[in-house]
Amino acid sequence: MRKSSLMATRRPPESESTERNDPSVEAAFQAAPPEMVAEILDGELHLSPHPARPHANVATNLGSIIGVPFKFGRGGPGGWVILDKPEIHLGPRPDKLVPDLAGWRRERLPDAVGGDEAPAHYDLAPDWVCEVLSERTRQRNKGPKMRIYAREGVRHVWLVDPLAHTLEVFRLEGRHWLLADSFAGDERVRAIPFEAIELELALVWSR
Repeated sequence: MRKSSLMATRRPPESESTERNDPSVEAAFQAAPPEMVAEILDGELHLSPHPARPHANVATNLGSIIGVPFKFGRGGPGGWVILDKPEIHLGPRPDKLVPDLAGWRRERLPDAVGGDEAPAHYDLAPDWVCEVLSERTRQRNKGPKMRIYAREGVRHVWLVDPLAHTLEVFRLEGRHWLLADSFAGDERVRAIPFEAIELELALVWSR
């Protein structure tokens, strides 16, 4: 387990653009084929295939493990909304992100569905995000997405590597990410902001 190192992933405020996305980028985002995951980061369109099996398996496992105690309050404190691959619009452009998992404290998002007129996306920054890393998305997750999450005040980010069997736990400290914990293998761990339960990593990697 490794603790407490700073990771500077947020640009200075004066360099953060307030320009809107180019209409051609927005049009391409809307026209993305259903077999691709579309995101707009810093005004650029990114298309990715849907996750490979190891990625999908780990994301599903982790969402299930966290969702029961923290979303439903079974064996845990409840108080969270946990969603799988929500589309989130953040900032003035807006940036359009699809994290593998995202969580909001219930007092900030009392109703995860909304009324009949609610859009498909969310425009409220989550309190926690989990990104499952792959060779195709690793640089994007650790670069522009982490910068955007910091800019919007997301307090906690987990980076999970399904092949290396590692979990990195970041928390936002001012304008920088602090690597609060790093876990590997089949450890039983307590990881913020879900430290109320012991997380069995062996279950996260299980097939």
